[in-house]
Amino acid sequence: MVRITVDLIRKRSEHNEGEISTLEEIALHQENIEKIELVDKLSRSLKILLMQNNIISKIENLNMLKKLECNEHLKELFLTGNPCTEYLGYRDYVIATLPQLKELDMTEITRSDRIKALQKYAEIEGDVIRGYWNYCKIRKKQIDSFNQREKLVITEVPSNLQDANEEYQDQDQDENSKFWNSKSYHTPEDRVAIANKTIETAEKKNKKKDNKLDKNKYIPKLFNSEGHAYNINQAKIAIYRDWLHLDTSYVDIDVQPNYVRATIKGKILQLSLPCEVSTDSSVAKRNVATGNLVVTMPRLAPLPSLVKPLSYATKSCNKPRSRKIVRSAPVVSRREFLEIGPRNEEMDFSKIYKENNFNDKDRSNFIDDPDVPPLE
Repeated sequence: MVRITVDLIRKRSEHNEGEISTLEEIALHQENIEKIELVDKLSRSLKILLMQNNIISKIENLNMLKKLECNEHLKELFLTGNPCTEYLGYRDYVIATLPQLKELDMTEITRSDRIKALQKYAEIEGDVIRGYWNYCKIRKKQIDSFNQREKLVITEVPSNLQDANEEYQDQDQDENSKFWNSKSYHTPEDRVAIANKTIETAEKKNKKKDNKLDKNKYIPKLFNSEGHAYNINQAKIAIYRDWLHLDTSYVDIDVQPNYVRATIKGKILQLSLPCEVSTDSSVAKRNVATGNLVVTMPRLAPLPSLVKPLSYATKSCNKPRSRKIVRSAPVVSRREFLEIGPRNEEMDFSKIYKENNFNDKDRSNFIDDPDVPPLE
């Protein structure tokens, strides 16, 4: 059976940010709880306590909840299904005892109902007390009858283990069918027995499912017979990309000299490496903005350099270099335009432009006359 623990109370107090001491409302229904405990010590400020569909046989350990016990503002009360509803004068007794009630068992309490209940209160109180003692006698008979039905039946155990398992399964099925087809009574013992049988059946089903999953679970083969690692991508993850919403705690990177393995939520992504890498110098980093996971694995043996050494380059730079201009011979093409015959010499582009000496004159016989005024 489920017991009330600190973890259960904290789990059901998420609306209060997990704080137990200041908790005012908690719902513990449908948990198969058998006994009320710890609630009065951990959450003394409780005002609302919901515990439907449990198998609690006795209301206890609530004396420390003053705000719940002294609930002066109680306006609605539901007692449907409780044995006290069968007492003679039950409704009038509750109305007269709790004057602040506005509704009882989803039925509105009118002013005339309250007046009649107060007028008959002295008579009703005795009827309720007598109904309680009559119910106690009925409960004693119900308990004795239940104990007689629950007596153990001793059977012979077969010697063969396989026969024992088969017989146990058949016997278990017969007991289940007999239990569910038998007549039950509206008593706490029968309700507890039904709850226990339901829990037992659910546990057996879950156990069978787990056993099937364990048997049929595929175990991937990570290495071949020669010890080389396979390329495995169970999660079907794109190698060049990782999701931003995938938390880093779900990713485990294992870098080995000949392969790298990434375990993502239990799924394996394994890549075989073409050369041996240095595991000590390998680094795995994740980009905060994009979520990309980058694994840097330097080679153990670096690649040979294809660049000339620096010493050779400096020596060659210091040496004087003689430049030679080699001109190729003119090549005669098959089709020539605007030319007749082959060229005798190569075209010199430096002689395209010539200085214009057209206005230059011979000034060897020039005589300067001082009487002539200068040009303005």
